Amino acid sequence: MPRRRIPVRKIKEALRLKFTCGLTDRQVAPSIGVARSTAAEYFRRFTASGLPYPLPEEIDDASLAARLFPPASSLPPPLSRPLPDFAATQRELRKKGVTLMLLWEEYREHHPDGYQYSRFCDHYRLWLRRRDLVMRQEYKAGQKMFVDYAGKTMPVVDRFTGEVHDAQIFVSVLGASNYTFSEATWTQTLPDWTASHVRAFEYFEGSCDELIPDNLKSAVTTPSFYDPVLNPTYEEMAAHYGTAVLPARVRRPRDKAKVEAGVLLVTRWILARLRNRTFFSLAELNGEIRRLLEALNSRPFRKMEGSRKSLFETMEKPALKALPERPFEYGEWKRATVNIDYHIDVERHYYSVPYTLRGFEVDARFNASTVEIFHQGKRVASHARSFLKGRHTTLQEHLPPSHREYREWPPSRLIAWATTIGPRTAEVVETILSAGAYPVQGYRRCLGILRLGKKYGEARLESACERALALRALSYKSIESILKTGSEKLPLRKKATTPELPLFHDNIRGPGYYH
Repeated sequence: MPRRRIPVRKIKEALRLKFTCGLTDRQVAPSIGVARSTAAEYFRRFTASGLPYPLPEEIDDASLAARLFPPASSLPPPLSRPLPDFAATQRELRKKGVTLMLLWEEYREHHPDGYQYSRFCDHYRLWLRRRDLVMRQEYKAGQKMFVDYAGKTMPVVDRFTGEVHDAQIFVSVLGASNYTFSEATWTQTLPDWTASHVRAFEYFEGSCDELIPDNLKSAVTTPSFYDPVLNPTYEEMAAHYGTAVLPARVRRPRDKAKVEAGVLLVTRWILARLRNRTFFSLAELNGEIRRLLEALNSRPFRKMEGSRKSLFETMEKPALKALPERPFEYGEWKRATVNIDYHIDVERHYYSVPYTLRGFEVDARFNASTVEIFHQGKRVASHARSFLKGRHTTLQEHLPPSHREYREWPPSRLIAWATTIGPRTAEVVETILSAGAYPVQGYRRCLGILRLGKKYGEARLESACERALALRALSYKSIESILKTGSEKLPLRKKATTPELPLFHDNIRGPGYYH
C-alpha cells in the first residue's frame, strides 16, 4: 500500500470508471493520479470488502474507508503464526552482510508455516516502533564511532597553589554496541583532541570505518554539508587508522544521536557520582572515570539481554579494524610560501628549503622534535625542531652556488683578515659573527665591510670601525656612510664623567656613627 492514501472521493471515482465505464486499471490510474499498481490495490481491497457496486446509500465516505482500510486490530492476530525473536534479529542486523532477507530465510527454515517476507518485515518494523526512539537507528558492527565533548567540565585543584582548572570530558561511543569510552583532558585543542582519539582506539582495541565528530575547530576547519574542510592533522590521524571522517551536520543533533546519548549517560552515571570529590591531578580524575566507565559498560540493558561490554565482545570487536603497529604521532600542518631567502616561517623560526622553490607554496608538518617540508606531496626538507624565535636553520645543500661560496668561509678566516687591518675592525667582525644572525647574511656583511678597505684604505676603515663601535652602528651601510662622509676623521665626543667624590667629609658620618 502507498504511504499516503488518496481521498475517498477519488476512490469512488475510480470505482465508477472501473465498474460503470469499463476502464482497465491502467486507464483508471492516471485519472485519479496514482500508479497502476496502487489502483489495482484499491480494487483488490474493494473486492475483499464484499461491498456491491453501485454502493448502497447507507455507505458514506467514512464507512467506505473503514471497510477498505480496516484498523490493525482487525487483522489476524500476530501470534496466529510463530514470530521470530526480534531482539535477536536486531542484533544480527548489526553484523556486516546480514540482511532482513537472510534472517527471514533462516526463520522459514525453522518455521515453514511462518509469515511471508513482507509480513515478516511488517512485524519487525512494528516491533521497532514500540521500542525507544533511540533504538530506531541501525548501525553495522565496526561501522561508526561517534565522538564529542560533554558540555559539563570537572574541576581539578592545583595542590600547591589552590588554583582550579576545568578539565574537558571527551566521549566516544561505538554505533552498534554503544560501548563507551571517556576521559578528561585539559583542553579541546587539536593535540588533546587527537590524543583522545588515539586512546579511544586503544581502549576499543581497533578502529572503525567511519568517524562522526561534531564541527569543532579541531576537527573541521570549514563546516559544509557538501564539502567540509577537515583539519589536516585530524585527517592525517584518521588516515593512519584507516577510517573516514564524516562530520555531523551543523545544528543536527540526530546525526550524532549515539554520542549525545553517551554524553548524557556519562554525565549522569560518572560525572554526577564524582561531583562531591576533589581531584588534585588529571591522572587521579581519569583513574576514577575509568573505574566507573567499566561499571557503566558492564551494566545490563533494561529492555534487552546483555550489556554494552557483552555486545562489544561478541559482535563489535571482531568487526573492528586492527590497529597499526605504531600509534599516531601528532604533528601540526601549516601552508607557507617560500620567501626570497628560501626559508619558511614555522612558529617564528625560519627553516631552509631548496633555493629553487623560492616563491612556491609548500606544506610544513611539525611536532616537538622535527619539521618536515613537502612540495606537491614530496618531502623536500627535514630539520630538527628549534624553538629559538627569530633564528634560522639552514642546510648547506639548500643554498644557491653563490651563497655556498660564502658558507665555505670559516669565521676564523674572516677574523684573521680583519685582524690584519686592525683591532677595531676585528672587533666589529667578531661582534657581527657572535650576534647569532642568519649565517649567510652575517658572512656577507663581514665581507662587505672588509672589502671597504680596498676602496677607502685599511687605515680609514680601522678609524671608521672605531667610530662605529662608539656609536654602536655596526651595519655595512653605517660604516660605508662614515667612510663616504669622512666622519671617521672627526673627534669622538667624550662621555661626561662624574667628578670623583671624597671618601671623607664633615657631612659623611661613617660606620662608627651607628655604634
